[in-house]
Amino acid sequence: MNVLKTLKRISLKSFWTLAKLCLRFPFFIFPTLSSTKQCMSTSTEIYGRLHYKNGPANAFRHAFWNYLIAKKCFRWRNNMDVVLVWVEKITNWHENAFPNRELAKKMDLHNNKIGRAIFQEHFSKLESQVIDVLREMTSNAIKIDVETDFTLVKNQLVYIIEDE
Repeated sequence: MNVLKTLKRISLKSFWTLAKLCLRFPFFIFPTLSSTKQCMSTSTEIYGRLHYKNGPANAFRHAFWNYLIAKKCFRWRNNMDVVLVWVEKITNWHENAFPNRELAKKMDLHNNKIGRAIFQEHFSKLESQVIDVLREMTSNAIKIDVETDFTLVKNQLVYIIEDE
């Protein structure tokens, strides 16, 4: 993960939004970067490159990413509410800074939210145990389309395409 290369891809407005977020939550920057790197590594280890597509593996990655950021930031600030605000803001920022098709964005935001809920429900569990929970959820993920009512899948991971 090359942070400078990534930052060059965003607009000036997104950069300033990120700068303000980081100034507001400075102790969460390094745990977030560490979580992102670990999430990508773990997702690749489990699913290969499938997590780069909009399939079940991608749903796992987004949920695990949000869980990991929350878990690592919680070590710095033992306040669930503050941590969850950060995780939502930084992952929403990411979805806005790196635009996606509308359905893919909805899918990512939904799976991010699931990851935060998993953190709340399982915050005292080991990461390996949470990976098992998320892998089980991934195997039961729901395929969505533009007509999907997200209120009907609120506790499930969702995806757009089948993994090959």
